[in-house]
Amino acid sequence: QVQLVESGGGLVQAGGSLRLSCAASGLTFSSYAIAWFRQAPGKEREFVAAISRSNSNTNYADSVKGRFTISRDNAKNTVYLQMNSLKPEDTAVYSCATSKYGSGWTRRPSDFGYWGQGTQVTVSS
Repeated sequence: QVQLVESGGGLVQAGGSLRLSCAASGLTFSSYAIAWFRQAPGKEREFVAAISRSNSNTNYADSVKGRFTISRDNAKNTVYLQMNSLKPEDTAVYSCATSKYGSGWTRRPSDFGYWGQGTQVTVSS
C-alpha cells in the first residue's frame, strides 16, 4: 500500500520559516519525481515545487522562487520543503505527490498519481 505522509506544518509569523517533510512507503521512491502542491480555502490547488528522481533538477512556482527549497533523501524515502520568509499568502494545505511520468513532471495536479493527506501551514501577519 502506497503512503505519503506529510508533516512539519503549523502556525508561524510572517517572515518565519518551516520545514515540511513527505515520507513515502510502499513504492520505489527513487523512481518518481516528486512535487509539492498547496491549496488555500476557496482556491484551486497550485503547484509549488518539484524535484527529479536523482535530486539533480528542481523547479519552482514564481511565487515561491528564492524563498522555498525542495530537496530529497532517497535513502530515507523523504522529500523536504524548506520554506523561508513566509508570507500570509503562503497559508494553505501543503501536499506532496508523485509524478505519473517517472522522471519528468508537469504542473498539473492531474499528472500526479499518489498523494499525501496534506499538512496545514498558517502564516499570520
